[in-house]
Amino acid sequence: MDSVNDFLDDASSFIWGPWLLIPLLLSTGLYLTILLRGLQVRHFRLAFWLAFVRRSDDDAVEGDISHYQALATALAATVGVGNIAGVATAIALGGPGAVFWMWVTGMVGMATKYSEAFLGVRFRRPDAAGEQGGGPMHYLKNGIKGPLGVFLGGFFAVAGAIAAFGIGNGVQANTVSANVEEEWGVDPWITGTIATVFAAAVILGGIKNIGRVTSAFVPVMIVLYVVGAAAVLAFNIDEVPSAFGVIFSDAFSGTSATGGFVGAGVAAAIRYGVARGIFSNESGLGTGGIAAAAAKTDHPVRQALVSMTQTFIDTLVVVSFTALTIVVTGVWKDAGEDEAAQFTARAFDEGLPGDWASVIVTLSVIFFAFSTILGWSYYGDRCVEFLFGRRAVLPYRLLFLVVVYVGSVTTLTTVWTFSDVMNGLMALPNLIGLLILSPLIYRETRDYFRNRPSEDETIEPATK
Repeated sequence: MDSVNDFLDDASSFIWGPWLLIPLLLSTGLYLTILLRGLQVRHFRLAFWLAFVRRSDDDAVEGDISHYQALATALAATVGVGNIAGVATAIALGGPGAVFWMWVTGMVGMATKYSEAFLGVRFRRPDAAGEQGGGPMHYLKNGIKGPLGVFLGGFFAVAGAIAAFGIGNGVQANTVSANVEEEWGVDPWITGTIATVFAAAVILGGIKNIGRVTSAFVPVMIVLYVVGAAAVLAFNIDEVPSAFGVIFSDAFSGTSATGGFVGAGVAAAIRYGVARGIFSNESGLGTGGIAAAAAKTDHPVRQALVSMTQTFIDTLVVVSFTALTIVVTGVWKDAGEDEAAQFTARAFDEGLPGDWASVIVTLSVIFFAFSTILGWSYYGDRCVEFLFGRRAVLPYRLLFLVVVYVGSVTTLTTVWTFSDVMNGLMALPNLIGLLILSPLIYRETRDYFRNRPSEDETIEPATK
């Protein structure tokens, strides 16, 4: 087992090292931000209006679910334990400065997410059952002609189908069962059985069922968690300015050892901030393009604008609240790396009076993890459908449900490192494809805003 751990550690260090994925992710996001002229800022108001006010296009247009349901599915997949345990791990390994690099990843990641969603809708196609299929495997294969596109699309699909069992399943189920056992004394096999039954009831119904469920409870789970975290900050309001100060200063100077924290340099802050940022918001992984492809929309730009709000909500809202609760309460100073998963729970315990803390954190973990399982089940089955056809989807869904139970009752000591590696293997072909297809993204985005519907003009008047 040690040899497996060592191999995964070496692979993760190489993929997420200073010469491969981190500069590629940041430079791609920055390039797309410049190419699209800061679209994530200029059209922020229109994006939120499309997502939360208008919420859907005409039912006559192609697609399986509404704008909002596609966004909710993407949020369900991304707002998971990465927003709780992942942020804590980033701080444990990279210091508070890692939070800054998570924010940077989120800001430039909005342009990346926009581009993925645009291409996901642009190159989508119906499968044998009439459901829309899209995402990197399709836009890599069909957008990049020749053997390179076929290879990149197939590589992504294989990595995505496997990654779903880690980032989107095992780590989520295991975190839930461990938290429920610790807080409420429930045996993992009971938690695993309940989680598997509920997951089956939703997943076996396909994307329309997933969209209906996630659109109902995703807002509830986010509000519950954010209100709890906001209460922690309110009780520690005097520490909030200094928390921002240490996050910004340590991002460029590193963090000295203190208490149980062993210290971290700038390179560690960047590495773990970017890696955990991607684990949290998935910008660059390409998964946003899979969810976007299912949306009812009459133009790729409209759904792409909606999809990029997911990165804002995930990283610049939910992640920020988690990080600030950990930093303002100082719990990160008193524990080592092995105790990182408990940082958030301890921060809530210290920041809130009474027994509310454990209830809020445990319920949030349950909701976040379950929603991620639902979203990633869809991502995985789209990858399998691309590789093997519609006949492989049901067996894949059943295997996915088995892993929900196995993950609940098994100790997964290498799951975080495995998830980092698989995330990287998904991101590499996707980022290459985004760069190659960026002229198409720019050209069709420009044309849309030159000739956009009058309805858009009423929300966001054109500026010269």
